[in-house]
Amino acid sequence: MAVHSSRQPLLEQEDEDMQDAPQGLTLDQVPKVYGTTVATHKAHELLEQQSRNHIAKTLAVPTSDDDVRKRLRAYGEPITLFGEDKADRRDRLRRIMVDKQINGELQDVDMESPEGTGADEEEEEEEEEEFYTPGEEELLEARRAIAEYSIARSRERLQYQRYLAETPFPKIYNYRKERVVDRLKQFGLLGTQFGFDRPVSIARFSPNAQKAAIGSWSGEIKIISIPNLSEEHSFNGGVNNEKVGLAWHPQATLTQSASTVNLASGGTQGNVSLWNLESSSPIAVLEGHESRVARMDFHPSGKYLGTASYDTTWRLWDLESQEELLMQEGHAKEVFAIKFHPDGSLVATGGLDAIGRMWDLRTGRSVITLDGHARGIYGLDISPNGYHVATGSADGSVKLWDLRQNKCVFTIPAHSTIVSDVKFYSPGRVPRIPSDRDNGAEIPSSSGMYLVSSSYDRTIKVWNADTWTHIKTLEGNPDKVMSVDVSSDEQYIISSSWDRTVKLWAQEDSYYA
Repeated sequence: MAVHSSRQPLLEQEDEDMQDAPQGLTLDQVPKVYGTTVATHKAHELLEQQSRNHIAKTLAVPTSDDDVRKRLRAYGEPITLFGEDKADRRDRLRRIMVDKQINGELQDVDMESPEGTGADEEEEEEEEEEFYTPGEEELLEARRAIAEYSIARSRERLQYQRYLAETPFPKIYNYRKERVVDRLKQFGLLGTQFGFDRPVSIARFSPNAQKAAIGSWSGEIKIISIPNLSEEHSFNGGVNNEKVGLAWHPQATLTQSASTVNLASGGTQGNVSLWNLESSSPIAVLEGHESRVARMDFHPSGKYLGTASYDTTWRLWDLESQEELLMQEGHAKEVFAIKFHPDGSLVATGGLDAIGRMWDLRTGRSVITLDGHARGIYGLDISPNGYHVATGSADGSVKLWDLRQNKCVFTIPAHSTIVSDVKFYSPGRVPRIPSDRDNGAEIPSSSGMYLVSSSYDRTIKVWNADTWTHIKTLEGNPDKVMSVDVSSDEQYIISSSWDRTVKLWAQEDSYYA
C-alpha cells in the first residue's frame, strides 16, 4: 500500500525509536517488592517496644517528684498534665528520656541539666547516712532515768522467766491447753454498742479492765463501761478533728488520780491531747507534729509518751513538763504504729514504708530493723516476754520477730487483706512468782501466751503464741475491723469497726454468769 509523501518522515522516525528502545527488562531492573502483612507490622512493633524497654531499664530516672519536675522543665516539657499523678509523671519522663536516647539527644541534655542525675544522684544517696542531732539536757536526764528504770524492770521479768524455765513442762502445757486454748475456743460475741457518726478507729481497755476508751473518725472520744457497754463519759470531740488514736496511762483506773493524766489522744490535726477522767476538755495539748498522729503509747514508767505521725517522725514527750524531748526521723513514709518495750528500754515503730524499727531509748540509736513486709505496717505489739515482736501489715500477714536472733522467726498468712491491729495478751505487769505462803501452789499465767489480730477482711483471729497456730476466728462484723484489744483480766476482747460499732467478745459460758 502506498504511503502519502507527507507521512513518510514520521514513519521513519518511529522505526528509529523502536530500534533504540530496550527489547525487555533484565532481572536487575525488576523492582523489589517487600511484604507488608499485618504480622510483619506487629513483629516490627514488638521488636521496637522490646528495644525501648531495654533502654528504659538502663536509664536512671529520678524517684523524687521534685526531681522529676525539674528534669521535665530542663527538657522543655510540661511539668504536669491534667489528671496526672506522681507515678504517671515519672512514666512520662521515662518515655521522654527513651526517645531522647534513641535520637542521641539524652547526653547533651543531661550535661546541661544542673539538677543532679546519674552519678550526682548516687553521690546524694551515699550522703544519706545515719546522722545524730545534739539533744537538750532534759533528754539526757530522761535517758538516764529510763536506763535506771529498765534495769529494775528487766531484772523482774527475767526472774519470772527463770521460774518458768524451772517449772515442769507438763504443768505449763496443761495450763495452756485447759486455761488458754480451750477457753479461747469458746469465745463469741457478747454485745454491740452503736452511737457513732463515723467509723470507730480505735478501742482500748483501761488497765483495770472495767472501762474502755473509744475513738472515732468523727473526733468523738467516749469512755464506756465493761461489760454492759454503757457510756460513762465523753470528751470534746472537736480537739482532735477526726481519725482519733488514743492510749491509756499504765496506772489509769488503778493508782493514778482521776484528776491527772489518764488518757492521751491524737488525730488529723497533729496535736496530742491529754485528758483526765473528770473533765470534758483536755488538761494539756502537746504541739509539734505537722500531720496526723495515728498511734501513741505511754512509757511503762508513766512519765513519758511516744507518738507516731504521718509527718514521718515519732516523738517522745515528757508528761511532767509537757515538752517534746525527742523528734526522731528514720522512716521513709508515714509512721503509723508505736509500742514501748515492757522493760521501757526500747521502743518499736512501724511505718507505711513497710519497715519496723527498734530504737534504744537509752542511746537514741536504731538497733534493729524489721524488714520483710511487702506493704505498710499498721499493727505492732511487743510480747510481755520481752523478745517477741508482732507486726501486722497491709500485705495480710503477721510476722513474728525474735529480738534475740534479730530476725523474723515466723510469718502467719493471717488474713486476706489489711491487718489493722495486733495484740499480745498482757496482764499489764510481770506475773508474781509463787512464794512459801502459797503452800507450794503453782500460779501460772497466760501472759504472752496468745496473740489477737484484726483485719479489713471483717474477722478477728486468735493465735497460739507457742506454735503460732490458729485457735479461733471471731466473726460477726459486717465491715472492716479497725482495731482490737484484750482486757488485762483476759475475760474480754474488744473490737472497733468501720460499721460505726464497738463489739465485745467473751467466753460463751460467761454470758449468763
